[in-house]
Amino acid sequence: MVTKTLTITENAYHLLLQNKLKDESFSQEIQRLLSPHKSRNLMGYFGLLTDRETKRIKKDLKKIQGFNIRRLREQINESS
Repeated sequence: MVTKTLTITENAYHLLLQNKLKDESFSQEIQRLLSPHKSRNLMGYFGLLTDRETKRIKKDLKKIQGFNIRRLREQINESS
């Protein structure tokens, strides 16, 4: 296997280090992050949101769901 040496900033290195999976090499991480995916593994998104953000999103989705249900009922009643 041919290897190449890259020079990156310390900030870039720390970003790679933070996002690297447990048993993944930096080469594997770069390939995972940059190669086109037909479908992404959902585990890659695990832990992306904080608990607070997750609760806020769930609350917003419930509001939207309630709005959509009310709107659907209104449309059904109008067409009856």
